[in-house]
Amino acid sequence: MSNNHLVFVYGTLRENEPNYNLLENAIRVASQCWTGGVLYDTGSGYPVMGVSSLHRVYGEVYEVTTDTLHQLDELEGFRGSTEKNLCERVSQTIYSDRGAMEASVYINGAFPLEQLEEVKFGDWKCHRYLEDDSFRYFAYGSCMDSERFTTAGVAEHFTKVIGCGKANNFSLAFTRAAEDGGRADIIESDGYVEGKVYELNKEALEYLFVREGVQGQLYRPAFVSVDVDGKVLQNVLTFIVIDKSTEIAPPIHYAIEILRGASGVVSDQYYHQIEEDLFRKFQLKIDIQKDLEVANS
Repeated sequence: MSNNHLVFVYGTLRENEPNYNLLENAIRVASQCWTGGVLYDTGSGYPVMGVSSLHRVYGEVYEVTTDTLHQLDELEGFRGSTEKNLCERVSQTIYSDRGAMEASVYINGAFPLEQLEEVKFGDWKCHRYLEDDSFRYFAYGSCMDSERFTTAGVAEHFTKVIGCGKANNFSLAFTRAAEDGGRADIIESDGYVEGKVYELNKEALEYLFVREGVQGQLYRPAFVSVDVDGKVLQNVLTFIVIDKSTEIAPPIHYAIEILRGASGVVSDQYYHQIEEDLFRKFQLKIDIQKDLEVANS
């Protein structure tokens, strides 16, 4: 990679965004990574990043050629370190599920940040798509199951199921440490995760934000590409653990929810993979019907 460069992008250069065509031939190194900073809406259809060690900006890392880097410089208004630039190109540490790396990042050079709106969650895709009246939601954990929807009185918001979704280059992991055990997460890998894809409205979003602990910074909303019956759906909402721990065994009742919700939705191969992973990682052997009777007794 001696002649190539790593670049962290957080706005219109991200996958399925307006300027992504500049990176279509680049190698994507990470798709759900972050660096220290604060994101602002310029009001012109794109964000700009300010410096901060207390906040996170989420984006993607690509390996690009020198020619592509020069194209990105032109797009971002960077003419060189001795010039007055719209954006400056600096090197920062980027954190991903695959490890930390140094990459070039375009940060603010000329925008009056104090006059701009801060982007919630540090994620431009969230800023763009969370205000939509309806959206698609990829559930890979307990939200595949309907029992808690019914208990909470929100089941009517989760009746429109598009089908089984497959998110490539992710794996299912239990990286959120709750008091009684681990909770589900997706982490970047060479594998895939299957789940249930819903069509939802804003009322459902409010419920999900509470359930996923978004305000408590347990999970963050994110947007991924999901394959449903051979068709790729772009910018599908999901939730990803913010501060990941080493994997922790989930409690039986939570594992039951996942398997019960996955049954009849995901492929048989993936369903058995979940069962095998639960046993291989945590020595959990789940019989849905039997364990459900024990849990309710």
